[in-house]
Amino acid sequence: MLSIRLAVALAVLALTPHAAPAQNTLIRVPLPNGSTFPISQGVWVGNTLYLSGMLDPELGKTSVRDTKTQTIGAIQSVQKALAGQKLSLGDVVMMHVYLAPEPATGKMDFPGFMAGYSQFFGTKEQPNKPARSAMQVAALAAPTGLVEIEVIAVKH
Repeated sequence: MLSIRLAVALAVLALTPHAAPAQNTLIRVPLPNGSTFPISQGVWVGNTLYLSGMLDPELGKTSVRDTKTQTIGAIQSVQKALAGQKLSLGDVVMMHVYLAPEPATGKMDFPGFMAGYSQFFGTKEQPNKPARSAMQVAALAAPTGLVEIEVIAVKH
């Protein structure tokens, strides 16, 4: 009886498709504009792209912007980075959101985040919604930053 089970198991393994070599590839995407900052904008592992945290590109160019506005800017930065890799927000499967406290309240502005976020996910134009975590952090590396977003996207 054991030899029959073993033979069936071996037959199933033999017929199971093996992972293509592309699944084992690792490609680092450099930061744009020739930046020498010591991180990658993203890393491809097979068909999965892990993007570094993105901020509102207007930080430091204008006065401090609120959480909603920074969320929109950060998501647009993510969108641009994804487009550069021939992906879209619809390909995002996981999102981690780091929210710094608003100076006036000392607390994260989750409703402000959601007001910006909901313009891009779960809409008629882009109905896909990623799995997501959102958390308050003490501060972001960018002194006036209130929102940093990192994503994982999968190329179908």
